[in-house]
Amino acid sequence: MRDSPLLFGLAAVFAGLTTVLAVVAIVTREFFVLGVALPFAATTYFMWFQASGKLQEKVAGGTYADAPGERRRTAEQKAQEGARGGRSRFAREARRAAQERRRRDRFRQAGRVSDSGRRRQRRQRRRTRMDDGPTRSEALSTLGLGRDADEERVREAYRKKVKEVHPDTPDGDEEAFKRVNAAYERLKDDW
Repeated sequence: MRDSPLLFGLAAVFAGLTTVLAVVAIVTREFFVLGVALPFAATTYFMWFQASGKLQEKVAGGTYADAPGERRRTAEQKAQEGARGGRSRFAREARRAAQERRRRDRFRQAGRVSDSGRRRQRRQRRRTRMDDGPTRSEALSTLGLGRDADEERVREAYRKKVKEVHPDTPDGDEEAFKRVNAAYERLKDDW
């Protein structure tokens, strides 16, 4: 329930009710209304305490100051034990960090430089496109675009061209449809 918008919203509503009741009690000098406001104030405090995650940290850690550090150390130990380690956020982060370190070490041993996964995948797609797909200029000419076409114009041209050559239309051509899709995929890789 950490950072729960619902609990934060309810805490804000109860805080508003507490404030209104306190102001009414002061203005009307009816101090028994403060007795009604106190449960609302307590509810506000506990809802905020739960929504911010502080209650969970205090209960799980036993001590307020060292609970996150201790949980992180325990999670790292569990992550070292294997995939069945802890399920907490700290354990997941520790497993991801350990996997990243192992991956970087493998790259270093192989003499390669570690790169982000997205860039590596994009390069791989470009290599395969160069082998069997159209070049950028061929893709642009297939869609009837100039060299300065932006992402939006490519999408519009693709939609228009697909409607013309789709195999389900009366004038449709399956080979032309495949060429248009390959051209669009090639241009999409550049984004």
